[in-house]
Amino acid sequence: MSLIAAAILLVAGLIILWKAASMLVSGAVALADRLGVSPIVIGLTVVAMGTSAPEVAASIAAALRNAGDIAVGNVYGSNVANLALVGGLIALIRPVAVRKSTIKREIPAMILVALLLWPIFANLSLARTEALLLLAIFVLFMTITVVTARNQARLKPELQAKLAPTAPVYPPAKAQRSMKVCAALVVIGLAGLALGAELALRGAVRIGDAIGLSKVVIGLTIIAVGTSLPELVTCVVASLRRQDDISIGNLVGSNIFNTLLVIGAAGTVRPFSIGARLVAADYWIMVAVSVAFALLVIAGRRKLGRAGGALLFCAYIVYLLYLLHFTRSI
Repeated sequence: MSLIAAAILLVAGLIILWKAASMLVSGAVALADRLGVSPIVIGLTVVAMGTSAPEVAASIAAALRNAGDIAVGNVYGSNVANLALVGGLIALIRPVAVRKSTIKREIPAMILVALLLWPIFANLSLARTEALLLLAIFVLFMTITVVTARNQARLKPELQAKLAPTAPVYPPAKAQRSMKVCAALVVIGLAGLALGAELALRGAVRIGDAIGLSKVVIGLTIIAVGTSLPELVTCVVASLRRQDDISIGNLVGSNIFNTLLVIGAAGTVRPFSIGARLVAADYWIMVAVSVAFALLVIAGRRKLGRAGGALLFCAYIVYLLYLLHFTRSI
């Protein structure tokens, strides 16, 4: 592939990503409205699962090749990129509000499932029973999220009825999109994200190879960021449209999905072993970034402000420099 073709692929992929993310955010918000649930529930489930698809595919493929370091490294790198790179960038664009319930439930759940990996990987391997345990916890998390959302949806009409006598009267709202249209927007948006990310990634890898980057550096930087492109573009679009619930739900949900679903699915397909460095260093970097993200939201009084976003973004730059330094020393 020529450099011109690679550049065309990269640009075309980014354009498709942006258009697809716009459709996905519109469909997700409309779907939440139709179902009577908060947009953050859709962000934690449908959007997070869709944007985590590249990590699932990459880690399962790595496990089948008995490349456990790549399978787990992909998850660690993507989790760090989601919170530090993506979270930092959207906060720099516009401060992001976080629900109190998210701080109490979903963000602690994200940190807890990350800590769960420590005893599992203590022996530098992942057995199939351990992988199945991760999948079982994932199913439990999804069940609790959906049941809680359904209960809240049932209570919503009752609360509205109580408030009806004192509620102000507004002009009739525009007609809602049908459920089929909402679902179609979400499905087409997710498919477009996958296509756009694949095209952009191919072009970027070819350009990186042409300018002399090693395969290791390409894997740890371009591919790691490439698999996070769906989260990045979706969150940027959601932030510009002031849909903070979609942004936060996508970031937190994707990290939970990566930790439980991606590693669980890869280990179930084929048990694998990992290098000591992933347990001694990279794992704790992922945990530290997760805790820092939570603390910045709390310190910002349920808001990730521009100062916090700048700290996260700078932390990601330092992380990339650390990776590049490490690859030169091996």
